[in-house]
Amino acid sequence: MDEALGSCGLDELRKRRSVKWTRHPPDVLPAWVAEMDYDLAAPVVEALREATEAGDAGYANPVGFGAPFAAFARSRWSWAVEPARVFALPDVMSGMAEVVTAVTDPGAGVVVNPPVYPPFFSRTALAGRRIVEAPLARKAEGRYDLDFDAIDAALGRDGVAAYLLCNPHNPVGRVWSRRDLMTVADLCQHHGTWLLADEIHAPLALGGAAHVPFLSLDHETAERTVVFSSASKGWNIPGLKCALAVTASAGTHRLLAKRWEALLPSHFGVLATMAAFGRSTAWLDTVRAQLDENRWLLRDLLATELPAVGYVPPEASFLAWLDCRELGMGDDPAAGFLERGRVALSPGPGFGSQGRGWARLNIGTSPQLIEEAVDRMASALRRGAG
Repeated sequence: MDEALGSCGLDELRKRRSVKWTRHPPDVLPAWVAEMDYDLAAPVVEALREATEAGDAGYANPVGFGAPFAAFARSRWSWAVEPARVFALPDVMSGMAEVVTAVTDPGAGVVVNPPVYPPFFSRTALAGRRIVEAPLARKAEGRYDLDFDAIDAALGRDGVAAYLLCNPHNPVGRVWSRRDLMTVADLCQHHGTWLLADEIHAPLALGGAAHVPFLSLDHETAERTVVFSSASKGWNIPGLKCALAVTASAGTHRLLAKRWEALLPSHFGVLATMAAFGRSTAWLDTVRAQLDENRWLLRDLLATELPAVGYVPPEASFLAWLDCRELGMGDDPAAGFLERGRVALSPGPGFGSQGRGWARLNIGTSPQLIEEAVDRMASALRRGAG
């Protein structure tokens, strides 16, 4: 593993006090929540050090916040973002929930594509809206696609007013193509639906995949679209509580600006986010290269130790979606891996009913700890069989 990312040694990692390293007893190897095990990028550390040494721990005032992201978007995705249309938020889900509340009526339907990030369900319910499912289509070889017939039918149901799109998709790891997104845009325009795009994993698109920001499409549905992103996944800073929203119209930006008191980001998060997008791209590319190796390593390890587990390497990020239905471990194989193997994965059913028999494994770590995780999973299976 590249020295710039740190050693990922267990002794050092167990000194961390984040939820990943404190939720379970010390004998459990945590490979569940979306935190990576790498050291922070040096410019991010420096930005935080300068602030703390200056006693600069007050409320955020994100002056100039949009410029680093706009430059990053132009360089990475050829997306022309107006910096003034980049709005600072505490996190993606808070922003999405606030916009859903603002643009839909109580009880309105909100379309999602399960299996999908669990807060899509919980935050929508807390906002007093109802979930309308348009499940992803899974091909025989295990690859997932958007099911446009299902999306069209869901958007056409009575009272549906918004669509939450996850791109890159968590947990299946797909990066939707420009053609995919244009079809989604056409459907949303036809049905007059708001489109809220969670693009939090976009900086971690891996080799062979090209992320297409939804608002780069130059489609008329942009008037009812908000794109959400963050440095939290790409640079491993979720605890600093800062994300961003990008709008394409003055009216939509005013909608967010009116809600600024409900969407206050962390001051440290703002500083770290600007340092990440603005000065930490070399570190990001080192991470992407490591994750590229890790996804293929996992494929080989599973083929040797757990050949009955289905796995399609993700096109983005560090989350592996594992089909464990052939293992005979029930709806929640993660529970068996934890109990008998002392390795913690994310339970598949939390991503929707389509996740029964599945589990999500975090591979944002060293090759050695990926090997350890798979070894513990195989041990759990052997113990269960015995």
